[in-house]
Amino acid sequence: MPTRVKICGLTEPERVEQAGRLGAAYLGFVFYPPSPRALDPARARELVAAVPGTAETVGLLVDASDHEIETLLEAVPLDLLQLHGYETPARVREIALRFGCRVIKALRIETADDLSTVADHAETADMVLFDAKPPRDAAWPGGHGLPFDWRLLEGVAIARPWLLAGGLTPGNVAAAVALTKAPIVDVSSGVESRPGVKDPDKLDAFFAAVARADEDFVR
Repeated sequence: MPTRVKICGLTEPERVEQAGRLGAAYLGFVFYPPSPRALDPARARELVAAVPGTAETVGLLVDASDHEIETLLEAVPLDLLQLHGYETPARVREIALRFGCRVIKALRIETADDLSTVADHAETADMVLFDAKPPRDAAWPGGHGLPFDWRLLEGVAIARPWLLAGGLTPGNVAAAVALTKAPIVDVSSGVESRPGVKDPDKLDAFFAAVARADEDFVR
């Protein structure tokens, strides 16, 4: 099955349209104010309305309250929620049941110890995302352009669909796919000209690199 692509942190309708046209399976929108990619609900609603084809929309939240989630979902039609904070498996289950929304749980990876909760989260989340642990002084949890050691995922049993994130670029995504066999790759800063602004040429190059990686795997 071809490697699917998620583009996260979209802020412009032109890039939403481009990502959809290139075949993105998931388009991500950030709802965490410290992030330079953060959107208010009104702007997000405009962008979601521009989503073409069959791409699914994802709202990224960080340790959000029930009120914040309810307010967001009332304003913006989203297909999935991506929980990028310190949500426990119990909290993930609570959100999924309360709001009837599919959930992606992001896990911050630096060492093998950080994989200890994979099985628990796979029981409650619909999908699991592996991202690099952010710098200790970071104001937001993702989109820093930092990879982790992908070899940590070798031999890890993952009972759900999963995504690989963290420092992916047009230049390294093929190697990441070859090593991890990730079914879905997730990119944000790796296709930007500056934080929050996606570069059209880098988007083209990223999808082309993923396609080449899939061709090499078939061969």
